[in-house]
Amino acid sequence: MCLGIPGQIVEISDANQKLAIVNIGGVKRQVNIACIVDEQHPPESCVGDWVLVHVGFAMNRINEQEAAETLKLLEEIALAQAEISN
Repeated sequence: MCLGIPGQIVEISDANQKLAIVNIGGVKRQVNIACIVDEQHPPESCVGDWVLVHVGFAMNRINEQEAAETLKLLEEIALAQAEISN
């Protein structure tokens, strides 16, 4: 099982190399978007898309509601982990 973290593509940093800047919880990171682009959905059209990011790659697109639900669950897990650690 792998964990994909939701993020929103805010900029295409290099369309030829299929690299984009993704905002993940307020932190902007460069990720590879090769897995989510094709002739019908070129890199330039990805700005604003929500994606699941795993080890530096946008693995697939998700909708904003799915992203919000996933981020909420991850936050709840982090809070529970903090309580267990105390």
